[in-house]
Amino acid sequence: MTAEAARRVLLVVNPRRAEARKVLLAVTEALMAADVHVAVTDEDHEQLVGGDLSLPEGIEVVASDEHAADGADVVVVLGGDGTVLRAAERARASGAPLFGVNLGHVGFLAEAEPEDLTAVVAAIVHRRWHVEERMTLDIRLVVDGEVRHQTWALNELAMEKRGVERMIDVLVEVDGRPLSRWGCDGVVAATPTGSTAYAFSAGGPVVWPEVQAMLVVPLVAHALFARPLVISPSSVVAFELSDWGTAALTADGRRFVDVAGGTRIEVRQHPTPVRFARLAMAPFTDRLVAKFQLPVDGWRGRDMEGA
Repeated sequence: MTAEAARRVLLVVNPRRAEARKVLLAVTEALMAADVHVAVTDEDHEQLVGGDLSLPEGIEVVASDEHAADGADVVVVLGGDGTVLRAAERARASGAPLFGVNLGHVGFLAEAEPEDLTAVVAAIVHRRWHVEERMTLDIRLVVDGEVRHQTWALNELAMEKRGVERMIDVLVEVDGRPLSRWGCDGVVAATPTGSTAYAFSAGGPVVWPEVQAMLVVPLVAHALFARPLVISPSSVVAFELSDWGTAALTADGRRFVDVAGGTRIEVRQHPTPVRFARLAMAPFTDRLVAKFQLPVDGWRGRDMEGA
Protein backbone atom coordinates (compact mmCIF):
# COMPACT_ATOMS: atom_id res chain seq x y z
CA MET A 1 0.00 0.00 0.00
CA THR A 2 1.15 3.52 -0.68
CA ALA A 3 0.89 6.57 1.50
CA GLU A 4 -0.35 8.76 -1.38
CA ALA A 5 -3.91 7.41 -1.44
CA ALA A 6 -6.57 9.07 0.69
CA ARG A 7 -6.50 7.82 4.25
CA ARG A 8 -9.36 7.75 6.74
CA VAL A 9 -9.36 6.81 10.43
CA LEU A 10 -12.23 6.32 12.86
CA LEU A 11 -11.38 7.12 16.48
CA VAL A 12 -13.24 5.35 19.29
CA VAL A 13 -12.43 6.65 22.75
CA ASN A 14 -13.42 6.21 26.37
CA PRO A 15 -14.54 9.83 26.93
CA ARG A 16 -14.81 9.40 30.69
CA ARG A 17 -11.06 8.96 31.09
CA ALA A 18 -9.11 12.22 31.30
CA GLU A 19 -6.04 10.50 29.87
CA ALA A 20 -8.02 9.27 26.87
CA ARG A 21 -9.26 12.79 26.12
CA LYS A 22 -5.69 14.10 26.24
CA VAL A 23 -4.39 11.31 24.00
CA LEU A 24 -7.29 11.85 21.60
CA LEU A 25 -6.20 15.43 20.96
CA ALA A 26 -2.58 14.43 20.41
CA VAL A 27 -3.48 11.61 18.00
CA THR A 28 -6.03 13.71 16.13
CA GLU A 29 -3.64 16.62 15.62
CA ALA A 30 -0.83 14.31 14.45
CA LEU A 31 -3.06 12.46 11.98
CA MET A 32 -4.69 15.58 10.56
CA ALA A 33 -1.25 17.17 10.16
CA ALA A 34 -0.40 14.20 7.93
CA ASP A 35 -3.56 14.76 5.84
CA VAL A 36 -5.38 11.80 7.36
CA HIS A 37 -9.17 12.24 7.50
CA VAL A 38 -10.39 11.69 11.08
CA ALA A 39 -13.87 10.71 12.21
CA VAL A 40 -15.47 10.07 15.61
CA THR A 41 -18.82 8.54 16.48
CA ASP A 42 -21.66 10.77 17.58
CA GLU A 43 -21.90 8.97 20.95
CA ASP A 44 -18.26 9.84 21.71
CA HIS A 45 -18.55 13.34 20.25
CA GLU A 46 -21.52 14.17 22.47
CA GLN A 47 -19.63 13.25 25.64
CA LEU A 48 -16.34 14.80 24.53
CA VAL A 49 -17.72 18.24 23.69
CA GLY A 50 -20.00 18.18 26.73
CA GLY A 51 -17.02 19.01 28.92
CA ASP A 52 -14.20 21.48 28.43
CA LEU A 53 -12.64 19.65 25.47
CA SER A 54 -12.41 21.46 22.15
CA LEU A 55 -11.92 19.16 19.17
CA PRO A 56 -10.01 20.40 16.11
CA GLU A 57 -12.08 21.63 13.20
CA GLY A 58 -12.55 19.23 10.33
CA ILE A 59 -13.32 16.11 12.34
CA GLU A 60 -16.22 14.16 10.84
CA VAL A 61 -18.98 12.91 13.14
CA VAL A 62 -20.57 9.61 12.08
CA ALA A 63 -23.50 7.60 13.40
CA SER A 64 -22.71 5.12 16.17
CA ASP A 65 -23.79 1.98 14.34
CA GLU A 66 -22.30 -0.99 12.52
CA HIS A 67 -21.49 1.23 9.53
CA ALA A 68 -19.45 3.77 11.52
CA ALA A 69 -16.14 2.44 10.12
CA ASP A 70 -17.27 2.14 6.49
CA GLY A 71 -14.49 3.54 4.31
CA ALA A 72 -11.96 3.68 7.15
CA ASP A 73 -8.48 2.24 6.74
CA VAL A 74 -8.29 1.50 10.44
CA VAL A 75 -10.13 2.15 13.71
CA VAL A 76 -7.96 3.58 16.48
CA VAL A 77 -9.24 2.69 19.94
CA LEU A 78 -8.19 4.77 22.96
CA GLY A 79 -9.22 3.00 26.16
CA GLY A 80 -9.35 -0.41 27.79
CA ASP A 81 -10.80 -3.73 26.68
CA GLY A 82 -14.36 -2.46 27.12
CA THR A 83 -13.70 0.32 24.63
CA VAL A 84 -12.15 -2.19 22.21
CA LEU A 85 -15.28 -4.34 22.42
CA ARG A 86 -17.43 -1.28 21.70
CA ALA A 87 -15.20 -0.41 18.75
CA ALA A 88 -15.57 -3.95 17.43
CA GLU A 89 -19.31 -3.31 17.13
CA ARG A 90 -18.53 -0.33 14.90
CA ALA A 91 -15.80 -1.96 12.81
CA ARG A 92 -16.63 -5.62 12.24
CA ALA A 93 -19.04 -5.20 9.32
CA SER A 94 -16.63 -2.95 7.40
CA GLY A 95 -13.60 -5.19 7.93
CA ALA A 96 -11.53 -2.24 9.16
CA PRO A 97 -8.91 -3.48 11.65
CA LEU A 98 -8.77 -2.21 15.24
CA PHE A 99 -5.61 -0.46 16.43
CA GLY A 100 -5.96 -0.50 20.21
CA VAL A 101 -4.00 1.85 22.50
CA ASN A 102 -4.37 0.62 26.07
CA LEU A 103 -5.51 3.25 28.54
CA GLY A 104 -7.17 0.76 30.88
CA HIS A 105 -5.80 -1.74 33.35
CA VAL A 106 -4.72 -5.03 31.74
CA GLY A 107 -5.83 -4.04 28.25
CA PHE A 108 -5.40 -7.51 26.80
CA LEU A 109 -7.03 -6.67 23.47
CA ALA A 110 -4.97 -3.54 22.84
CA GLU A 111 -1.89 -3.54 20.65
CA ALA A 112 -0.01 -0.57 22.05
CA GLU A 113 0.65 1.36 25.22
CA PRO A 114 0.59 5.20 25.45
CA GLU A 115 4.36 5.36 24.97
CA ASP A 116 3.88 3.70 21.55
CA LEU A 117 1.69 6.50 20.17
CA THR A 118 4.36 7.88 17.85
CA ALA A 119 4.84 4.44 16.31
CA VAL A 120 1.07 3.97 15.98
CA VAL A 121 0.64 7.29 14.17
CA ALA A 122 3.57 6.53 11.85
CA ALA A 123 2.11 3.11 11.07
CA ILE A 124 -1.23 4.67 10.17
CA VAL A 125 0.29 7.45 8.04
CA HIS A 126 2.34 4.94 6.04
CA ARG A 127 -0.19 2.08 6.27
CA ARG A 128 2.37 -0.24 7.79
CA TRP A 129 0.70 -2.78 10.03
CA HIS A 130 -0.01 -6.48 10.24
CA VAL A 131 -3.58 -7.77 10.33
CA GLU A 132 -4.65 -10.49 12.74
CA GLU A 133 -8.11 -12.02 12.42
CA ARG A 134 -10.00 -13.23 15.48
CA MET A 135 -12.96 -15.59 15.27
CA THR A 136 -16.36 -14.54 16.55
CA LEU A 137 -19.43 -16.41 17.74
CA ASP A 138 -22.88 -16.53 16.18
CA ILE A 139 -25.51 -16.73 18.96
CA ARG A 140 -29.15 -17.64 18.33
CA LEU A 141 -32.02 -17.89 20.80
CA VAL A 142 -34.54 -20.44 19.52
CA VAL A 143 -38.07 -20.92 20.88
CA ASP A 144 -40.37 -23.60 19.44
CA GLY A 145 -38.03 -24.03 16.49
CA GLU A 146 -38.04 -20.31 15.60
CA VAL A 147 -35.06 -17.95 15.96
CA ARG A 148 -36.32 -15.18 18.24
CA HIS A 149 -33.05 -13.29 18.73
CA GLN A 150 -29.61 -13.35 17.11
CA THR A 151 -26.37 -11.63 18.10
CA TRP A 152 -22.61 -12.22 18.04
CA ALA A 153 -19.58 -12.05 20.33
CA LEU A 154 -15.85 -11.49 20.04
CA ASN A 155 -15.06 -12.61 23.59
CA GLU A 156 -17.95 -14.65 24.92
CA LEU A 157 -21.57 -15.17 25.67
CA ALA A 158 -22.51 -15.65 29.30
CA MET A 159 -25.86 -17.08 30.36
CA GLU A 160 -26.40 -16.64 34.08
CA LYS A 161 -29.13 -17.08 36.65
CA ARG A 162 -31.14 -13.97 37.41
CA GLY A 163 -31.35 -14.30 41.18
CA VAL A 164 -29.30 -15.67 44.07
CA GLU A 165 -31.99 -18.00 45.40
CA ARG A 166 -31.78 -20.82 42.83
CA MET A 167 -29.62 -22.30 40.10
CA ILE A 168 -30.55 -22.73 36.47
CA ASP A 169 -30.80 -26.14 34.83
CA VAL A 170 -29.01 -26.39 31.48
CA LEU A 171 -28.79 -29.33 29.09
CA VAL A 172 -25.61 -29.11 27.00
CA GLU A 173 -25.58 -30.44 23.44
CA VAL A 174 -22.72 -30.71 20.92
CA ASP A 175 -23.40 -31.38 17.23
CA GLY A 176 -26.93 -32.56 17.85
CA ARG A 177 -26.00 -35.00 20.62
CA PRO A 178 -26.74 -34.47 24.34
CA LEU A 179 -23.61 -34.21 26.48
CA SER A 180 -24.68 -33.49 30.07
CA ARG A 181 -27.10 -31.60 32.27
CA TRP A 182 -25.77 -28.97 34.65
CA GLY A 183 -27.43 -27.40 37.64
CA CYS A 184 -25.33 -24.25 37.73
CA ASP A 185 -25.06 -20.52 38.19
CA GLY A 186 -24.54 -20.21 34.45
CA VAL A 187 -22.38 -21.11 31.51
CA VAL A 188 -19.86 -19.28 29.33
CA ALA A 189 -19.12 -20.00 25.67
CA ALA A 190 -15.97 -18.24 24.54
CA THR A 191 -13.58 -17.76 21.64
CA PRO A 192 -9.80 -18.05 22.00
CA THR A 193 -9.80 -14.25 22.30
CA GLY A 194 -12.25 -14.51 25.20
CA SER A 195 -10.27 -17.30 26.87
CA THR A 196 -8.40 -14.63 28.87
CA ALA A 197 -11.61 -12.87 29.93
CA TYR A 198 -14.66 -14.25 31.77
CA ALA A 199 -13.86 -17.88 30.85
CA PHE A 200 -10.41 -17.49 32.40
CA SER A 201 -11.88 -16.13 35.64
CA ALA A 202 -14.23 -19.13 35.73
CA GLY A 203 -11.34 -21.61 35.50
CA GLY A 204 -11.17 -22.15 31.75
CA PRO A 205 -7.92 -22.66 29.83
CA VAL A 206 -5.95 -19.99 27.98
CA VAL A 207 -6.15 -20.74 24.26
CA TRP A 208 -3.64 -19.27 21.81
CA PRO A 209 -5.38 -17.08 19.19
CA GLU A 210 -4.18 -19.15 16.24
CA VAL A 211 -5.99 -22.18 17.68
CA GLN A 212 -9.48 -22.14 16.19
CA ALA A 213 -11.80 -23.46 18.88
CA MET A 214 -14.83 -22.76 21.03
CA LEU A 215 -14.70 -22.99 24.81
CA VAL A 216 -17.54 -23.99 27.10
CA VAL A 217 -17.04 -23.26 30.81
CA PRO A 218 -19.74 -24.01 33.41
CA LEU A 219 -20.19 -21.57 36.29
CA VAL A 220 -20.38 -23.19 39.74
CA ALA A 221 -21.93 -26.36 38.36
CA HIS A 222 -23.30 -29.08 40.63
CA ALA A 223 -22.68 -32.08 38.40
CA LEU A 224 -20.38 -35.09 38.19
CA PHE A 225 -19.11 -33.99 34.76
CA ALA A 226 -18.64 -30.23 34.70
CA ARG A 227 -15.20 -29.52 33.32
CA PRO A 228 -14.26 -26.79 30.79
CA LEU A 229 -14.58 -28.03 27.20
CA VAL A 230 -12.58 -27.16 24.07
CA ILE A 231 -14.68 -27.82 20.97
CA SER A 232 -14.08 -27.69 17.22
CA PRO A 233 -15.04 -24.38 15.55
CA SER A 234 -17.06 -26.36 13.00
CA SER A 235 -19.30 -27.71 15.76
CA VAL A 236 -22.63 -26.33 16.95
CA VAL A 237 -23.04 -26.08 20.72
CA ALA A 238 -26.51 -25.72 22.21
CA PHE A 239 -27.74 -24.94 25.72
CA GLU A 240 -31.34 -25.86 26.53
CA LEU A 241 -32.73 -23.99 29.51
CA SER A 242 -35.27 -25.92 31.57
CA ASP A 243 -38.91 -24.87 31.35
CA TRP A 244 -39.00 -23.63 34.94
CA GLY A 245 -35.90 -21.43 34.82
CA THR A 246 -35.11 -17.94 33.56
CA ALA A 247 -31.72 -16.46 32.82
CA ALA A 248 -29.92 -13.39 31.51
CA LEU A 249 -27.67 -13.64 28.47
CA THR A 250 -24.92 -11.15 27.66
CA ALA A 251 -22.63 -10.99 24.63
CA ASP A 252 -19.24 -9.41 25.36
CA GLY A 253 -20.83 -7.82 28.42
CA ARG A 254 -22.50 -5.30 26.08
CA ARG A 255 -25.55 -6.83 24.43
CA PHE A 256 -28.21 -8.15 26.82
CA VAL A 257 -31.31 -10.30 26.41
CA ASP A 258 -33.64 -12.09 28.84
CA VAL A 259 -33.88 -15.85 28.37
CA ALA A 260 -37.20 -17.48 29.17
CA GLY A 261 -37.59 -21.06 30.32
CA GLY A 262 -37.58 -23.56 27.46
CA THR A 263 -35.29 -21.44 25.28
CA ARG A 264 -32.55 -23.10 23.23
CA ILE A 265 -29.31 -21.12 22.74
CA GLU A 266 -27.26 -22.22 19.72
CA VAL A 267 -23.62 -21.16 19.38
CA ARG A 268 -21.43 -21.60 16.32
CA GLN A 269 -18.53 -19.83 14.63
CA HIS A 270 -19.63 -16.63 12.90
CA PRO A 271 -18.40 -16.20 9.31
CA THR A 272 -17.37 -12.58 10.00
CA PRO A 273 -14.23 -12.19 12.15
CA VAL A 274 -12.94 -9.10 13.94
CA ARG A 275 -9.64 -7.85 12.55
CA PHE A 276 -6.85 -6.31 14.64
CA ALA A 277 -3.96 -4.16 13.41
CA ARG A 278 -0.61 -5.01 14.96
CA LEU A 279 2.65 -3.07 14.84
CA ALA A 280 4.47 -6.40 14.79
CA MET A 281 3.41 -10.02 15.00
CA ALA A 282 4.83 -10.64 18.47
CA PRO A 283 4.43 -14.08 20.08
CA PHE A 284 1.26 -14.51 22.11
CA THR A 285 3.40 -15.91 24.93
CA ASP A 286 5.11 -12.53 25.27
CA ARG A 287 1.71 -10.82 25.46
CA LEU A 288 0.60 -13.18 28.23
CA VAL A 289 3.76 -12.55 30.22
CA ALA A 290 3.52 -8.77 29.81
CA LYS A 291 -0.20 -8.39 30.50
CA PHE A 292 -0.36 -10.77 33.46
CA GLN A 293 3.12 -9.87 34.73
CA LEU A 294 4.04 -13.55 34.87
CA PRO A 295 7.25 -14.54 36.72
CA VAL A 296 9.85 -15.56 34.14
CA ASP A 297 13.02 -14.36 35.89
CA GLY A 298 15.83 -16.87 35.51
CA TRP A 299 14.67 -18.17 32.12
CA ARG A 300 17.65 -19.88 30.50
CA GLY A 301 16.26 -20.30 27.01
CA ARG A 302 17.94 -18.58 24.09
CA ASP A 303 16.58 -15.95 21.75
CA MET A 304 15.26 -17.41 18.51
CA GLU A 305 17.50 -15.10 16.48
CA GLY A 306 20.52 -16.67 18.15
CA ALA A 307 19.26 -20.21 17.74
